[in-house]
Amino acid sequence: MAEPAKELGSSESLEEQVEQWRSYLRRRSAIRPVDVEELEDHLRGEVSTLRTAGLSENEAFLVAVKRMGALDAISNEFAREHSERLWKQLVMSPAGTVRTGADQQTETIIVLVLAALAALAVKIPSLFGLQWGRDMALSRNASLFVLPILTGYFVWKRGLSRGIWMRLALGFGGAFVFANVYRFEAGSDTEALTVLHLPIALWLLVGVAYTGGRWGESAGRMDFVRFSGELFIYYALIALGGGVLVGFTVGMFQAIGIDAQPLVQNWLVPCGMAGAVIVGSWLVEAKQSVIENMAPVLTRIFTPLFAFTLLAFLGTMLWTGHGIDIERNALIAFDLLLVLVLGLLLYSISARDPETRPSALDLLLVLLLVSALIADAFALAAIAARISEFGFTPNRVAALGENVILLVNLGWSTVLYLRFLSGRGSFTGLERWQTTYLPAYALWAAVVVIGFPPLFRFH
Repeated sequence: MAEPAKELGSSESLEEQVEQWRSYLRRRSAIRPVDVEELEDHLRGEVSTLRTAGLSENEAFLVAVKRMGALDAISNEFAREHSERLWKQLVMSPAGTVRTGADQQTETIIVLVLAALAALAVKIPSLFGLQWGRDMALSRNASLFVLPILTGYFVWKRGLSRGIWMRLALGFGGAFVFANVYRFEAGSDTEALTVLHLPIALWLLVGVAYTGGRWGESAGRMDFVRFSGELFIYYALIALGGGVLVGFTVGMFQAIGIDAQPLVQNWLVPCGMAGAVIVGSWLVEAKQSVIENMAPVLTRIFTPLFAFTLLAFLGTMLWTGHGIDIERNALIAFDLLLVLVLGLLLYSISARDPETRPSALDLLLVLLLVSALIADAFALAAIAARISEFGFTPNRVAALGENVILLVNLGWSTVLYLRFLSGRGSFTGLERWQTTYLPAYALWAAVVVIGFPPLFRFH
């Protein structure tokens, strides 16, 4: 068994080495975060003893890890002693905490109250004659009905300091101002861009609350990446279940001659969509390792599918000579595809042991990255050609910026991955690059929301 710290250079501090060791243990599904903390206490105690004996930081750390035994053996021991965890996690306390029945009940009540609050919040505008889908003011503020409540849940759960939650509140307040202070023209592109980009910018604030003061750490940001992916999975499952519920509701009421469509459209769907964000986030917290076991499987399934899809797309485009349609809806769909590619990469990184040797999945991921990089380059060329021919518009500039950001991420990720495969770089460098680059998307989204409306005169 290769120790996770064996290749650490002497230039790395003790805290950096401990963080890498801690991240390594957290990837072991049989070991809960509370167990990692206990093991870390033992490790630090051993390091302190060895330092007192005259060893350097690096020497003390390496010897302490050796004395604690192989980490795989520790994982197996935990799995044997706690083999019932996998099924108990479906009905018991959140992974990573030792919870009493009262604690669980309190959190469940708080989550249900917050979910109900989010569900009712989306209905408040109807009291003033506003309707979803008809009034763009509601669409601009859609994320502000739910994300502040979700952030509040993490502020409470993580016990964040007053200074942090006040800065978060200031961020949401600023978002509310810029979503409503501008006087957009009816059907303007800048208003539509605000609707699309404001949730992206606000998701960064959710991340700061979720990481509980660890946003500055690469491991903390990677935890937020895992949370985002797991929430997406849970939300999709809840949506599928909700679709079945809607179908049964309409069918049952139709059987007695009552039209339930107004109830479904005006209450069940919008309230369910809002409440599901809170409930889904709580489920991710409570049943985390169950999804952690599922997500890598999904990654292995969809990575080759997306890679071959992109290759087929590029081959067809070259064969037929058809360029990429740069109209807004087509570009949104295309950029979402590239974002999904990065999502697969991020989730593969988050679920991978950095010490593991390269495998066939790594080759597929590089193929996926190269295909996405080429596709993004074609998209940028099409956007630049359209701008040079017809001039700048909000949609074109927004698409240009987003595709440049994606191009930089895809390009450097490909370089780092190739370095890892060739043995000239570490997998940790790729992981650190991805987590460091995350704020770039939120910052560009903020630029679009704040700067584009006055720049393009609210058209």
